[in-house]
Amino acid sequence: MLYALCAIFTIVEIVLATRNRKKVEEIRRIFEGLTGFVFRTLDDFPSCPEVDEDADTFEGNAIKKAITVACSTGMPSIADDSGLEVYALNNAPGVMSARYAGPDGGDGANNDKLLESMKHFTDDRRGARFVCCIAFALPDGNVRTFTGFSEGTIGLQMLGRSGFGYDPLFYPRGHTKTFAEMPPEEKDSLSHRKRALEQLKAYLETSVS
Repeated sequence: MLYALCAIFTIVEIVLATRNRKKVEEIRRIFEGLTGFVFRTLDDFPSCPEVDEDADTFEGNAIKKAITVACSTGMPSIADDSGLEVYALNNAPGVMSARYAGPDGGDGANNDKLLESMKHFTDDRRGARFVCCIAFALPDGNVRTFTGFSEGTIGLQMLGRSGFGYDPLFYPRGHTKTFAEMPPEEKDSLSHRKRALEQLKAYLETSVS
């Protein structure tokens, strides 16, 4: 279906189903060099409805967002749902990662709550992973998903000013810097989002070859 779409149009426009500026920058960096596609954002479609992320899995939320945006805009859409799973907290905050400290908490409050929840945890109980599920949807409702993971540990304090979300607390496995202490290119090489997007990128390249 995507091949047929590309056979008609020289350039395929795809909507990134997010208003998160840092997330858009990250996605565009990872897709750099992918020809035949133009990526737009929800800022280009102010009438696009907000999506209530009420699914109990990352995949469910990503699919819901991607299909809603694709149907609303009439264009293919890419949506992601991502978050942090701390093993000793029964994989919390999980799908509630962005709202861990409440709907208006924000990154700082979320990080503070996580540190408080883990203040008595020894090093061997601080294992965690970032999860990212990417959904690619067409306006007819067809959808594919791609999932990436980044294993690591949670630090004792926030360090670094780059990135977003829980990046100041997360040490990827084998590294002594948090995601927030790394330059964008270094973080991208290790990130859960890149690992999911690389799968999507390969799919898009194959679909138009």
